[in-house]
Amino acid sequence: MLFKKSDRSAVILALISVLCWSGAATAFKKALFYGTPWLVVFYGAVISTFVFGVVLLTRRAKVTVRDVQSGIYLGFLNPFLYYLVLLNAYNQLPAQIAMVINYLWPVILVLLSIPLLGQKLNKMGFGGILFSFAGVIFLALMGSNSFEIKMLPLLLAAASTFIWSFYWILNTRNRGKMIAVLFTSFLFGSMYLLIYGFFTKQHFLADSAIIPWILYIGVLEMGITYILWNTALKWASSAAVVGGMIFLTPFFALILIGIFVGEKIVLSTVVGLIFVIVGILFEKRSRP
Repeated sequence: MLFKKSDRSAVILALISVLCWSGAATAFKKALFYGTPWLVVFYGAVISTFVFGVVLLTRRAKVTVRDVQSGIYLGFLNPFLYYLVLLNAYNQLPAQIAMVINYLWPVILVLLSIPLLGQKLNKMGFGGILFSFAGVIFLALMGSNSFEIKMLPLLLAAASTFIWSFYWILNTRNRGKMIAVLFTSFLFGSMYLLIYGFFTKQHFLADSAIIPWILYIGVLEMGITYILWNTALKWASSAAVVGGMIFLTPFFALILIGIFVGEKIVLSTVVGLIFVIVGILFEKRSRP
């Protein structure tokens, strides 16, 4: 059956979003060649704040007191805490390992939704979650045969999935306009990062070679891709039209990591990723 016109537009936007997010792991790793995790996150967050501010102005959207209040605590989670933890994991892990573990966040979101949102999980859903975790365990154990993997960065990568999931759960309770909340969140997040940078005596000067990668992170990974994806969901006749495309992201990401980062993509990474995605799909099918 042919797509409706709105569905075709939604699919195009979703594909652009998937391609942009697919390059995130590569951009993180390349940027970390030239700067610290804090430097990458700080400048990325500042750029994203500017991007959201421009979108806010072009849409003539207003920022309410509630949006500011939301930004105060949401900005602490994202971009401040989430990206600092994630980039520290990327700084110490192969990009392919960090990317696959980070992709576990939909599973963590389901687990946190049980106590925080009162959602229920049946046997099939629980089995899917165990399957995804088995993939991460397999990745950690077998990946150590090809890479030097330490426990701390693995824990940091796992912790980032909890932070991201908690951030999205809080977002579900937020009634403000998306762009206004994103702007205030990244504005406060940038301020938190600036304060953190002063107290931890970070170096603010950046190597010129880092600029294209920070621009990619700030404009695309942290920035307008959120808006593009949400617009795709709104334009689609149903979430199913574009929802499945998100599962293309990690496979595209592995290709880009292999080409631009120069990592050899090992079989254990692919197998672990397949376990994670199959588990997520099982959990989704278990929902009423």
